[in-house]
Amino acid sequence: MTRTVADLTDADLAFLTESHLATLTTLRADGSPHVVAVGFSFDREAGVARVITFAPSQKARNAARGGRAAVSQVDGGRWLTLEGPARLVTDSDGVAAAVAGYAARYRQPGDRPDRVAIEITVDRVLGRTG
Repeated sequence: MTRTVADLTDADLAFLTESHLATLTTLRADGSPHVVAVGFSFDREAGVARVITFAPSQKARNAARGGRAAVSQVDGGRWLTLEGPARLVTDSDGVAAAVAGYAARYRQPGDRPDRVAIEITVDRVLGRTG
């Protein structure tokens, strides 16, 4: 059953704060999926999932072209996929928001001069946590 951010339960939201890795799926220029392991944060108020990365990465290049992306987190029988339009964030405030979200969920990342972020405006939620 497809849901939206407004449909997230307390169990879903708690799951999205636990320290789990996830996979990020973006699309290469030829349309094939590029799937990598990532850490991510979820901003419920903004309805945005954020992934920090570095500018020359394949996922950053894919997000720069726009299109859709999905981040999926699994822990045993619990899983959630957050999907929507993706964009590459390069401005300092946007990147700082992604770094802060990552630090709150996992740990403070090391500094990188080429740090960028991927934002997914979540319009589809799949999965179950209860």
